[in-house]
Amino acid sequence: MGLHGKVAVVTGGTRGVGAGIARAFADAGARVLVCARRPPEMPVAGVEFAPLDLRDPPAVRAFFAALPRLDVLVNNAGGTPHRRLTEADAERHARVIELNLVTPLTASLAAHPHLRRARGSIVMIGSVSGSRPSPGSAAYGAAKAGLESLARSMAVEWAPEVRVNTLVVGMVRTELSHLHYGGEQGIAAVERTVPLGRLARPADVGAAAVFLASDAAAYISGAALPVHGGGERPAFLDAATVTEED
Repeated sequence: MGLHGKVAVVTGGTRGVGAGIARAFADAGARVLVCARRPPEMPVAGVEFAPLDLRDPPAVRAFFAALPRLDVLVNNAGGTPHRRLTEADAERHARVIELNLVTPLTASLAAHPHLRRARGSIVMIGSVSGSRPSPGSAAYGAAKAGLESLARSMAVEWAPEVRVNTLVVGMVRTELSHLHYGGEQGIAAVERTVPLGRLARPADVGAAAVFLASDAAAYISGAALPVHGGGERPAFLDAATVTEED
């Protein structure tokens, strides 16, 4: 699934999942440009960095207009702190929605002329939070649900020149995993809930993104590809007391 000669932009590609995606595209032969507000602490070989605040639409439009070419846009930038709904006002939750839904729309619109000429593709980095309850990150889950819907509509409106797909990503082990799961013991406990027995690695998400951007996925558009290790074990299986003998 080579991407030699292709140009890819990965938003928020300076750490964690984004850095894994950028590395995967570089390994596949693409010229990779990552954009974020701050430069990476550990630069990835073969990946260029450009400073950009994705919440500034004029700056986003200027950034993409200055590119000589673009074949792939990976809308990865996003995230949220753990915050229950009543712990913040609506304006703060709206900023989470802006980062995770509005900025991918802004970037996609700005990139569209390039992608149309190149007959390129967009890969949205979605989340399982968009399809299940997400206590503590409700605004994030709502934004990711909207992102998947947006991608499906884009796939229809922009066909056949531009393909648009979503990766529905589950739990990923990154340099910040300890903040979410409570250290190695917590991570190990969470991993036991995943059918494949481990959290995803950034490289797993990167490989799936490369696939969707490559010619191997030339007839795939409007799809949502789960990258979650089999999902989550249903809670009732552990709660039930009935055995087969009963």
